[in-house]
Amino acid sequence: MTIRRDINELLAARLAAGLTVRDAAAELGIGEKTAHRRLADPAFRQRIAELRREMTARAIGQLADGMTHAVDELRRLASSANEGIRLRACIALLDHGLKAAALADLEERIQSIESRVNHANTAATLGQDRSPTG
Repeated sequence: MTIRRDINELLAARLAAGLTVRDAAAELGIGEKTAHRRLADPAFRQRIAELRREMTARAIGQLADGMTHAVDELRRLASSANEGIRLRACIALLDHGLKAAALADLEERIQSIESRVNHANTAATLGQDRSPTG
């Protein structure tokens, strides 16, 4: 049974990474029909989704790490002796800085709204629990 679980995990990983069912099955030496049967299982599809979320989280981490380097480089270029390079670097810094600030503001506002909705839902639920039943 562990071999089947291993194949399932490998198949899920390849599908999560974007391979077609045909390519993933061929790579693993299993039939395409077998791969499609596994895809019919909701738990298997859930595993693929889970793996994709993990891959996406890792990619976002790598992007965040690269963004720090990119900002450092833009800041360095903003001091360039070449006016054109300085101008483009400054525009990029301002543009991205304003977008980041706007996104942070939106996130804060959404969290505030969610907090109020959750508080209202909790209060409503508590009110229902206290109301007399007929």
